[in-house]
Formats: sequence, structure tokens, C-alpha cells
Amino acid sequence: MLLMVVIGVVVLALVAAGGYIYLAKKNAAALDGEEEEEVAAVVELTGPPTYLPLDNMVVNLADPGGERVAQVGITLELAGVLEVEKVKAYLPTIRSDVLLLVSQRTADELLSREGKEKLAEDILAAASKHFGKAAPAAKGDKKKGNGNGNGNPVRGVLFSSFIVQ
Repeated sequence: MLLMVVIGVVVLALVAAGGYIYLAKKNAAALDGEEEEEVAAVVELTGPPTYLPLDNMVVNLADPGGERVAQVGITLELAGVLEVEKVKAYLPTIRSDVLLLVSQRTADELLSREGKEKLAEDILAAASKHFGKAAPAAKGDKKKGNGNGNGNPVRGVLFSSFIVQ
């Protein structure tokens, strides 16, 4: 009788161990699938950027007398090729925002490096607002995000031409 109880306990332990191993492998496979998706998302965000040039804009500046104008060429740096169509849907409003931002500046502001950098930051913030996310913070001429996947396709603002007359 004791032998039957011991055999029953051993069989029960083997079934429990087998079930545990099966469930552990199943969960590990599910976690591996999630990790692969996360790696794919990170690779997409850290890949080479895509650039979307905007048409050159001529804008009257806020100088007294209203005789100064600026011709500005802007290129948006996007997170990837897939983001181009998303940004193109908002391009008219982004261009309008850019025109409003440039027209509020004076020639003296735009002639300094700090003024250009501030304008690039403001344009990045204005372009980012259409996608429900704040603009990423960065340093330097090219306002570039950290690729953290915040849903904002616009990573930076570059000036392709900048003429103040």
C-alpha cells in the first residue's frame, strides 16, 4: 500500500514538473516574440532619417517700416520613410505655422545664430503639435529627437536656405 502511495506521489510530481516546464517554455516564447517586436520598433526609429523639403517661403518681417523680407528654405527631418505621408497630410498647416513664426521675427533676430536656432526650435514645436506630442529637446543646428518613440514623426528642422533683405 505504501508503495502505491509513493508511486502516485512520484507520478503526480512528474506531471506537475512537466506542466511547469511546458508553461515556462510557452511564456518564454511569448516574451521572445514581444522582444522581437520591440527591437524592430527601435531599429525603425534609429534608422536613417528621411528628409522632406518644403517650398521656399518669402515673408515680410516685423521690422519697423515693413521693408525687410526673409526667404527661408526649410527641410523637415522625419523618423523614417513611413512618416512622409503622415506629415504631408499636415503640410499646409505646418507651412502656415512657419510663415506666422517667421513673420513675427525682426531682421536682427534672424541674422544671429541664436535667432535661427530659436526659430528652428519654434518650427519643430509647431510641426510637432499636429501629432499630439511635444517636440523632442536637442542641441545644435539640427533639432533632433532622441528616437524614443513618442509618436512624433518630425525629428528635426534644417534650413536649406536663409536670406534676409
